[in-house]
Amino acid sequence: MTNRCKWVNLNNPLYVDYHDNEWGRVTHDEHQLIEMILLESMQAGLSWECVLNKRKNYENAFDNFDIDKIVEYDENKFNELLNNPGIIRNKLKIKCIINNSKIIKNIISEYGSFDNYIWHFTNNKVVTYKRVLTRSSLSDKISNDLKSRGMTFVGSVIIFSYLQAIGVINSHEESCDFRYID
Repeated sequence: MTNRCKWVNLNNPLYVDYHDNEWGRVTHDEHQLIEMILLESMQAGLSWECVLNKRKNYENAFDNFDIDKIVEYDENKFNELLNNPGIIRNKLKIKCIINNSKIIKNIISEYGSFDNYIWHFTNNKVVTYKRVLTRSSLSDKISNDLKSRGMTFVGSVIIFSYLQAIGVINSHEESCDFRYID
């Protein structure tokens, strides 16, 4: 029998696949880093599993997370998104994706890439915590920086979850057969 992190809903094949093949893997892929921060912001007040189940719908609705297209969305596109039953139809969260995409573009202009920005906080090193956390001084620092730039739905808990997802923070449980690094 394969051991996975306890949070994985074994009855949801999409969630199992996400854990086994994506979550916690170190990535420097610009598109994936942007997609994940935009999706993570959607989970505020909800479970990640809820957002993950709608991921394909988000990809379709938001032009495959092409921030160059997202920053150009007008009121008609906003209303289209607000009426899209495949995504979370929350006005603030839809505005968040559009607004945060603009700020990400500014960060890319400043740092050369979003990858350079996010990984500079750890000097390109993976951080491992030996205990279960939902936030840390690292996620506090990044969250505060993103908020100071005008991003929304990027509290420390959401950023901690984001950092876990993209492999900046190694949080696989010690008993997990997939990614635990000693």
